[in-house]
Amino acid sequence: MSRLIPASAAVLALWSTIVLAEPPATKPAPGPEHQRLGYFVGNWRSEGTINPNPFMPAGGFSSDDRCAWFEGGFSVVCNSTGSSPMGPTVSLGIMGYSTEEKVYTYLGAENSPMAMTSVPRGTVKDGAWVYEDQSKMGGKLVKFRYLINESSPTSYSFKWEMLGDDGRWQTVVEGKSMKK
Repeated sequence: MSRLIPASAAVLALWSTIVLAEPPATKPAPGPEHQRLGYFVGNWRSEGTINPNPFMPAGGFSSDDRCAWFEGGFSVVCNSTGSSPMGPTVSLGIMGYSTEEKVYTYLGAENSPMAMTSVPRGTVKDGAWVYEDQSKMGGKLVKFRYLINESSPTSYSFKWEMLGDDGRWQTVVEGKSMKK
């Protein structure tokens, strides 16, 4: 019992420090890295090609993407609907910036079995965005990268690549997006 009292006092002191601490002097504001995500805000039409690969049927695809700032201005949320060789598509994407890791992040969900189990991390330089990730697919660890190249304020090209067993990047998906 005598050991409990000092432990309880320590927990109470820690709790009061956390709870009674003064709030930050100002509300956090999005930094320039967050504001850089504004490039994607708007309505986009995307079209492209899925190349033969072990994870999905090859063929053309298209989507209409509606991207808007999430409350607070730290993230951009994109809702997409379209069509692909697998049928109608619906997806949700959230783009953000990690001030801790100093990288851009992406989290996505779609109406296919390709569930995202990790958060790709990316960088941007001179309008070239590069996200990298790895995840298990078909029972094996596969490395991916997603490349976005801003062509103009109203268009960009994109490419999704995976690292092959031969150590070379293979294009899985490529296309273009135009602001509507």
